[in-house]
Amino acid sequence: MQKALVLDEQAIRRSLTRIAHQIIEKNKGIEETVLVGIRTRGIYLAHRLAEQIEEIEGKSIAVGELDITLYRDDLTKKTENQEPLVKGSDIPVDITNKIVVLIDDVLYTGRTVRAAMDALMDIGRPGAIQLAVLVDRGHRELPIRADYVGKNIPTSSTEKIVVELNEVDKIDQVSIYEK
Repeated sequence: MQKALVLDEQAIRRSLTRIAHQIIEKNKGIEETVLVGIRTRGIYLAHRLAEQIEEIEGKSIAVGELDITLYRDDLTKKTENQEPLVKGSDIPVDITNKIVVLIDDVLYTGRTVRAAMDALMDIGRPGAIQLAVLVDRGHRELPIRADYVGKNIPTSSTEKIVVELNEVDKIDQVSIYEK
């Protein structure tokens, strides 16, 4: 059951605009920067950020897609009766010595980000890895912190954050649901 709508389309757009400016500012431009979205919704957020950055800077930024399926530490729990669906990663540039900004929709325990970092290290050796998330809901199990956050939404463990994006869900919104 939906408990609250926390971000609507305009709020998501404003958050991404702010994150785009922060990425440019922190990295003193985008020359050595690559955006990498974590499947699934992180990819769409990465492309939206790339559009914002191109609008601001007047030049494009490389965008990649990362599939962390095989790097998850809960893979056996999630796929006991079926094979995991691996879609593959697609990073169009060499990430060696680049600043890689990992992008995801929700930061929760930190396990997804840890898996993404492991996957990145198998692809290349970035100069630095940064993390951008639309929502940080707390409840970390690993010492991971986002560099760029659209909105901090403290939640209880009985709540669930649901991010819906136009590209997948035909609507842009972030809601809190009771489990």
